[in-house]
Amino acid sequence: MASPSEELAGLEAAGLLRSLRPLDSPAGPRVMREGRGFWNFASNDYLGLAAHPAIAAALVEGVGIYGAGSAASRLVCGTLPPHRALEESLAAAKGTEAALVFSSGFATPLGVIPAVVGKRDFIVLDKLSHACLVDAARLSGATIRVFPHNDVVKLERLLASIRTKDATARVLVATESVFSMDGDLCPLRDIVETAERHGALLLLDEAHGFGVLGATGMGLAEQEGLQGRIAFQMGTLSKAAGLSGGYVAASREWIDLLINRARSFIYSTAPPPAMAHAARLSLELIRSAEGAALRETLRANTARLADSPTPILPRLLGSNESALAASAALAEAGFLVPAIRYPTVPRGAARLRISVSAAHPPEAVSALAGALKEA
Repeated sequence: MASPSEELAGLEAAGLLRSLRPLDSPAGPRVMREGRGFWNFASNDYLGLAAHPAIAAALVEGVGIYGAGSAASRLVCGTLPPHRALEESLAAAKGTEAALVFSSGFATPLGVIPAVVGKRDFIVLDKLSHACLVDAARLSGATIRVFPHNDVVKLERLLASIRTKDATARVLVATESVFSMDGDLCPLRDIVETAERHGALLLLDEAHGFGVLGATGMGLAEQEGLQGRIAFQMGTLSKAAGLSGGYVAASREWIDLLINRARSFIYSTAPPPAMAHAARLSLELIRSAEGAALRETLRANTARLADSPTPILPRLLGSNESALAASAALAEAGFLVPAIRYPTVPRGAARLRISVSAAHPPEAVSALAGALKEA
């Protein structure tokens, strides 16, 4: 059995060793690290709300009213008014009967998926699904099937095969609206119609669509007018919303069942009430005229770098060494752009991942465009 030092040496030799490099400043569009200033194109703060003064003030206000923590799980005595108010606002925004808030985006599917499907059931995943969906699928004990990325024809075949073998099993299809490492969209309407034909439930992870897509920023489902046809609309409050936490929006019956079965909800201390208090304001802001203006700015900034429907812009380089070298060259030029490697992406698909924000000044985006050409 290899020792930890030997495993670390193996990671380093493969170009896969990671380390924590703390910032010396808040994680805004401009950051300080090790005494140097960088334009930050690494974060998922797509609308710049993490530093919005009204949201910061709401967080402080929430601490003053409700204290710093919830003190217990929601089912014990940890449910507080801000949690209920946020869930009601999320349900209204997502066009569902109810919603449930979790401590993080990752914890959300870990609770939802094993509560929905089990050993006698099936879950069908897009090959590029986020690690949280994959881990939740494995934890559920359901039979896992995987279809090639955005391949609806293969999805159709898999669902037809499952139904031929078992006409009564519960089947859950899980995919993302915006894929976190490629920035592309799923063919949502085709997936919804395919799932419906075979009596399958659909879980849509809107982590990177929430705040960014749709008339009021509620994601790809809103943009396509499909919110009422998706069983589980999942998302996070830690990206475009500028805070922390996760949520799922669904029917009242499903939410009531999750309250009784979702282990990452039942056995976790409730999110800080101040966070829920601030998140409700963030949701209102995202859906407001100010939010719409921020999305326009985000689209304009994205267009300065690429013709893309989302602010996630990958630059595929292949090898770990190439990605690390390009990231280092950009850092030398004053830009924080991460090198993304296995296991976050497949082997041989290492890349730079550029995340654009509405908070970036246009001159910083234009300067990055020039630096990318040189790198």
